[in-house]
Amino acid sequence: MSIQKNPEKLQMTDAYMTFLLPFGFDQRRREETINDLESNGYTYFQIDEAVVDEDALYGHRIEVLGKELEQYFYPYIEDKLFPCSPEKKGFHRYTAIIGKNYTMQLRDELYDFYMRSTDIILCPFGIAFLVLRIDLKDSSEDISDVLDFIQHFRAIEPNLKEDKGATIIIPQTGQTFTIHDYLFEHLCPFLKKTVLHERKLEGHFGTLPYFEDERMYVSSFLVTETDAFISEENLFRIGNLNGKDPDGMPFVSATNPDYIQQSLSESLHDRWAPHLYMIATDHNFSTVSNRPVDELTNELSQYMGTHYYNLLLHYFYKIMLLRVSFEYSEVEWKRDEFYVKSLIKLINVFSSSYYFIEISTRTGGKELSKLFRKTFRIDARFDEVNTTLQELYKSQENSNASRVNTLLFILTIFTVISGIYGMNLVIKDWEAPSGWKEYSSYTVFEWISLATAVTGIGLSVYLIISTFGRLFKQWLRKKKLHMHDQ
Repeated sequence: MSIQKNPEKLQMTDAYMTFLLPFGFDQRRREETINDLESNGYTYFQIDEAVVDEDALYGHRIEVLGKELEQYFYPYIEDKLFPCSPEKKGFHRYTAIIGKNYTMQLRDELYDFYMRSTDIILCPFGIAFLVLRIDLKDSSEDISDVLDFIQHFRAIEPNLKEDKGATIIIPQTGQTFTIHDYLFEHLCPFLKKTVLHERKLEGHFGTLPYFEDERMYVSSFLVTETDAFISEENLFRIGNLNGKDPDGMPFVSATNPDYIQQSLSESLHDRWAPHLYMIATDHNFSTVSNRPVDELTNELSQYMGTHYYNLLLHYFYKIMLLRVSFEYSEVEWKRDEFYVKSLIKLINVFSSSYYFIEISTRTGGKELSKLFRKTFRIDARFDEVNTTLQELYKSQENSNASRVNTLLFILTIFTVISGIYGMNLVIKDWEAPSGWKEYSSYTVFEWISLATAVTGIGLSVYLIISTFGRLFKQWLRKKKLHMHDQ
């Protein structure tokens, strides 16, 4: 792969980062999960209640107002994003303030960072998010260092050479952890029993076998030196997280200026250029500004509030649509009638209760939603899901029609034979105890009567047993799957 070395430098003064880690959880143990969260210092978030310490939760002078969140989203979205209690359907956010310093060692470099707070959001359909809010402590990093930190910290299970090599150091004890163990052994050990895993797949993302990446999604707000020039090259690097290569050298993953411009035309929101840009890609959503951080209080509040929920909702859409495509690929048409019905219900409940094209009342919110929809290819995925739904309906109708035709054929045969015998299939010999011994003397019509009676009795017993067996099997699968739980 051709890359460009020694790109332009861009000095940073502040870096706020939010990492989103999706995982599947068992909804049958939802109450137990909530109890674990509360016992570990997590509190239920409600927009109509003031946060005790917003400086500790979001950062100095960053305030997220409930009224602004209410006015930003349409009422039908607000009701889902901010339910008034855990018993209501929707997105349930539990928040804890961490307030601790850590160090990431990467190659021969040390990055000190501040773990500000974490969210655990229990979403509909058994999907959840672990959200980490992190600030880089050193305020004089080059953009290459910041992007290098982000790229390695988001790699839960590093499989590529450029993602490997990062360890987290606990300053108080000197212990070292991989990123995965840092999250699930040190930071949130109680989550291990909550996370569901696909038995066929290993690693954390076995919990989401339909997810395409083994890295966290990151949202960042980067502040450069005042009035610094933010070039297209550095905007491209920020969008694609081009920090440093395995040898520790800054790089850009493209050498063609036309390609960089074309890429930015798809991912860049430059309404407030040249002082503030937003970039959304498959890897991250970043805001970068060259204004003094003291003048960005409102922008940082939006980043922590309205933009946070806008991103969360569309990222949830992406994961759900990927899930439906995956579930569809797992269907075994001849044996999975109940699975097909559950999948149809899952699609219908999701599209009717949670999937909305218009979510924000603000012009900026609409523009950002449009950017997320394009970045995550939500419209194309939803069209695919609609096609899937039509195919499922068609398959179900064909399967039911075939079953009905077969049953009608069998019933017609028995009806015709019974009609020939005047609805009386009883042979007088059967009434005597020794009647069965005289079968050798049966006439052809008596043999037909015997075969019809025995077959009818056997078929009735089979239908009764298979019906109850199917109902019992469906009950077990429904209890196990919980595909359409909200």
